[in-house]
Amino acid sequence: MIDGVKIKRLTKHCDDRGYFTELVRDDDGLLSRFGQAAMSFSYPGVIKAFHYHEKQDDLWFFPSGNAQVVLYDLREDSPTKNQTNVFYMGEENPILLLIPKGVAHGYRVLGEKPATIIYFTSESYKANDPDEKRIPWDDETIGFNWKTKNR
Repeated sequence: MIDGVKIKRLTKHCDDRGYFTELVRDDDGLLSRFGQAAMSFSYPGVIKAFHYHEKQDDLWFFPSGNAQVVLYDLREDSPTKNQTNVFYMGEENPILLLIPKGVAHGYRVLGEKPATIIYFTSESYKANDPDEKRIPWDDETIGFNWKTKNR
């Protein structure tokens, strides 16, 4: 696994009314500090990739739909530099994924329904000085094949 990436398996507490799940707690040791929470909705087949941050860590959760999440370690001093990780997240696999600063990340919505992502950051977004560095989804250096393989 890419150095610094963390996963928290989530627990559903179910009863006849539905379920309750804790997402993030201050004693989880996931974010060094809390900056912002946000949500995004994407249609089936959409690819949102790649970007990375120099100052902030991201914590991702997909409460609805399913996504293929791809990480690529850009950090010069990392023992996992240039490594790629792929995670399948969403309703079928409810996990939190911590993405450290310097790790490029993106996702593709899987299946026939939209996906919602809720994400938490260690820094708030600053419109006049955004910590968002973009890389094309088909960047040759990363070289990730987003196509689903037929069997």
